[in-house]
Amino acid sequence: MAERIVKEAQVPFDLGGSRFDQIATDLFSDYSRSRIQAWIKEGVILVDGQPIKAKEKLFGGETISLNVEIEAQEEHQAQEMDLDIVYEDEDIMIINKPAGLVVHPAVGNRDGTLMNAILHHAPETAHVPRAGIVHRLDKETTGLMVVAKTLVAQTDLVAQLQERSMGREYEAISIGEMTGGGIVDEPIGRHPHNRQKQAVEPVNGKDAVTHYRLVNRYKNHTHIRLKLETGRTHQIRVHMAHIQYPLVGDPQYGGRLKMPKACSPELQEALRNFRRQALHAKKLELAHPTTGEWMEWEIDLPDDMQHLLDALKQDMQESGSEDSEYY
Repeated sequence: MAERIVKEAQVPFDLGGSRFDQIATDLFSDYSRSRIQAWIKEGVILVDGQPIKAKEKLFGGETISLNVEIEAQEEHQAQEMDLDIVYEDEDIMIINKPAGLVVHPAVGNRDGTLMNAILHHAPETAHVPRAGIVHRLDKETTGLMVVAKTLVAQTDLVAQLQERSMGREYEAISIGEMTGGGIVDEPIGRHPHNRQKQAVEPVNGKDAVTHYRLVNRYKNHTHIRLKLETGRTHQIRVHMAHIQYPLVGDPQYGGRLKMPKACSPELQEALRNFRRQALHAKKLELAHPTTGEWMEWEIDLPDDMQHLLDALKQDMQESGSEDSEYY
C-alpha cells in the first residue's frame, strides 16, 4: 500500500526574496531539506499550481502545495521475529538489540535482520526510509536503538542526531588498565588498505569525538562508560584501539587473544568464550519527536558481559587485590 501526503501553505511576505526550496523547507518543516528538494525536482511541490525550479525566488503570498504518494519499501520482506521492545507509541519504538542481529539487509544478510522484524511488527514503517531506523549498532553490539514509525518522527530524530542533542551512552570492557577517563577527538574514515575496517584518518576522515570514564578497573582490563558526540561507523571500537585499549573480543580491532599473566582458570575460560566486542548501548536520551518531552531509557548489561565482569572481579579477589570502583 502507498501513503499519500497532501499539504498546502501560503508563503508569508516576510519570506519574500528567498529561494523556493528554502521557503518550502520552512513551511513543511516536518520533512528534511533533502527530501523537499527531491520532491521539487519530481514536480510534486508546486507554486500556485505550477512546477518551478528550486533556486527561483518567491515574492510572498504564493500558495505552495505538496501532493505526493510514498510507495512502501517492497524490496525488503517483513518477517516475524522476536523483538525486545522497551517502549513504543504511535511515533517511535525503543528496541533492545541482542548480539548477532544485523540491523540492515545487505549482501550476505538479505533477511533475518532487525529491519525485516520491524516491518512485520509495525507495517506502517514500510513508508519510512530504512523502515524508520535512524542509527545503527554493529551486528555483535547489544543495547538500545530508536526507530521512527512515521516520516515526521524520522526527520526530527535525524535532526537530533545531526545537532548532537540525542544522548547515547555505552558500556564496554577494554583490554588494559586505564588510569583515568578522557576524550578521544580523532577523525575516522575508511581504512586505506582494508575496506571492511575503519581507522583514524587525519586527512580524509570525518570528525569523531568519544568521551570515556572508568566504572571499574581490574587486572589487565577496565570497565568503561562512553558517550558519543558523533556516530561514525565502529567509532568506539576504533577510538579505543587507537589509544591502545581495544575492546575485549573485538575481531577487527582487538588483535589476537592474549591471556593475562597468572589469571584464574575461570577468567581464561570466560575470555576464550567471549567472541564478540564487549560493547553495550546502555542509555538513550532524546526529545520525543511529537510532544517534545525529554525521555530517557537505560538497560542492564547482557548476561555474557556481566558474566565476564564477574570473572574479572573473582580473579582480582583470588589474587588478593580489590577492583577499583570509580562509578
